Amino acid sequence: MTNSLKYTANDFHPEVLRLFDKLVHGDIDRREFISKATRFAGAFTAVGLLEALNPKFAHAQKVGSQDVRLQSHYVEIDSPKGYGKAKGYLVKPAEVKGTLPVVLVIHENRGLNPHIEDIARRIALENFIVFAPDALFPLGGYPGDEDAARELFKQLEQPKAHEDFVAAFHWLKQLPESNGKVGVIGFCYGGGISNLLATRLPDLAAAVPFYGSAPPLELVPNIKSPLLIHFAENDERVNASWPPYEQALKAANIPYEAHIYSGTQHGFNNDTTPRFDEAAATLAWQRSIAFFNAHLRK
Repeated sequence: MTNSLKYTANDFHPEVLRLFDKLVHGDIDRREFISKATRFAGAFTAVGLLEALNPKFAHAQKVGSQDVRLQSHYVEIDSPKGYGKAKGYLVKPAEVKGTLPVVLVIHENRGLNPHIEDIARRIALENFIVFAPDALFPLGGYPGDEDAARELFKQLEQPKAHEDFVAAFHWLKQLPESNGKVGVIGFCYGGGISNLLATRLPDLAAAVPFYGSAPPLELVPNIKSPLLIHFAENDERVNASWPPYEQALKAANIPYEAHIYSGTQHGFNNDTTPRFDEAAATLAWQRSIAFFNAHLRK
């Protein structure tokens, strides 16, 4: 991963980054961000700040949708306990020999945007079958705009969305090309879902949450899969849930590995925004692929 962005987190006042995190997670709206960020704008306008912080999908794409090394298409699956139908992006190596392990990719709180599709393709190039569902499918799918996606996300009935992810897991296990071992990786909202799925799916083979909130602590003893957990150092909201979560994991003797990446912001793996940290993202990615290789190919 290389940083092709014009700005990095160091170009912004820490309070601006905190305000942007609140905006991204629905704690404030665009108007409040602009109002409060104005006094920290410096050489930017407040609107310019927001534009600089918003994702730049085309600049960061690593693997194109037409890459000949891969085959990809959108698939609808049944989800009777969820919204009835779920839809996602299925990516495989162009030539699948024998069976392969499977990775379920869970997006942030904006649905299946171009960045997550690119993440799915990157993992598929590591010789995995990959499926990235779009939780927004029942509401029309990812709308093509991050602000609109965040607003649409608030309308999701989360229990139904959770069941759609569970349905995706079970569908993936029975794919003819699957070796029957499925892992999950998720980012932000998807990191929290990865933690939650570990409590729901006793046959989950591995879980890799990036800066995701802890699951209900009373469910932690249900976890059977090993965990590789990534945190940003400057992420008070998510990190507050880690000490009690870690205590619960230790009490239940759950195998886990946790890393806090020094100097990083929430979203440090997302190379479409200035919060991206190249060194941390590269290390976290290498660790994640090695973890999946160790636990999904046995």
